[in-house]
Amino acid sequence: MELLALSLIVTLMFIAGLALQRPWQRRLPAWPQRAPFLGGGLPDSHAWSRYHVRYYPMTLLLIAFEMEMMFMYPWAVVYVAEGMKALMEMGMFLAILSVGIVYAWREGVFRWQ
Repeated sequence: MELLALSLIVTLMFIAGLALQRPWQRRLPAWPQRAPFLGGGLPDSHAWSRYHVRYYPMTLLLIAFEMEMMFMYPWAVVYVAEGMKALMEMGMFLAILSVGIVYAWREGVFRWQ
């Protein structure tokens, strides 16, 4: 009996909430007001369209060099205290990244055809 009363109260509260929501509910504007405005027109393709595979190697290189800059800032702060040791460590780090760039260049990642 208590479960029936509780479910009845919950149902009535749900219906009352829906009924009270209706007067204050926003109305959707007409179509011209809902049209996308940033690009100046309707989209040409779906938002979930796939990117060409040639963008991925370039993106990975971009991420690698952003990480390089992220590591170079703390290195620049510590360089004064560490001296030559820090310089050698950063030199090895940059050498490894340079090998990666040369490899990407040889593989034709930077060629757009």
